[in-house]
Amino acid sequence: MERSRSRWWLYIVLTILFLLVITPFLWMILGSLKTQGELLQVPPTWIPENPTLDNFSRLFDRLSFGRYFFNSTVVALVVTISNLLFCSMLGYALAHLNFPGKRIIFGAVLGTLMIPGLVTFIPQFVLVVNLGLANTLPALFLPFLVAPFGVFLMRQFFLGMPRDMLEAGRIDGAGELGIFFRLFLPLAGPALATLGILTFLASWNNFLWPLVVASTERTYTLPVALALVSTGQNQTDYGLLLAGASVVVLPIILVFLFFQRYFIEGIATTGIK
Repeated sequence: MERSRSRWWLYIVLTILFLLVITPFLWMILGSLKTQGELLQVPPTWIPENPTLDNFSRLFDRLSFGRYFFNSTVVALVVTISNLLFCSMLGYALAHLNFPGKRIIFGAVLGTLMIPGLVTFIPQFVLVVNLGLANTLPALFLPFLVAPFGVFLMRQFFLGMPRDMLEAGRIDGAGELGIFFRLFLPLAGPALATLGILTFLASWNNFLWPLVVASTERTYTLPVALALVSTGQNQTDYGLLLAGASVVVLPIILVFLFFQRYFIEGIATTGIK
């Protein structure tokens, strides 16, 4: 009886959390089908009185959507692939290889995790400007090619893998790179999926850094372009903003739905040693 009650409380809590998460998405989608006047009316209404796709048509008319989508996709893919490669390599080295300064490097990684991103914002911007990369696509992804969280995540996952695999590979005459790419990396799918989803999500939604570095429309990403085009004449076009947000969030949802099984498995197994 007590167990049944605890399950009911669990279902109630999960239902409340589900509603808290899904409500903004429903409001965004339904709001994108409303007119500006209907969005501003008091009291607000959930269901559009006169549903319209005008916000979406204006979105594609006023935005060079293909260009901005291309920029966001390139930046997100480069950052994600780079993190998957370099973070997994360094995480493997910190987990299974012995070399001088190993503890110092791992300590530096942990220390970097404690530093707020805004602290390094100005030095990164000055470096990008001095390199002559301001207002270019490389400036949008170079500072994010390797993330300390990714290194920590992959190290913890590789620590949970038996060291006997490493010894067996060496006995068979495989080099360190061969052991990593042929033995360890194929088994790291859940951790890689977790890192890939989190990295892609952060890069796709990144707003502040592209806003500062990109000064012309040819280097705008979708979040920056959407924020700038939806605000004009001291008034925010909420219909356009909600329509753009609905389009921008679609790739993220598709990526998560495709990799959700690996994502959940990676979260559950990472750190188990």
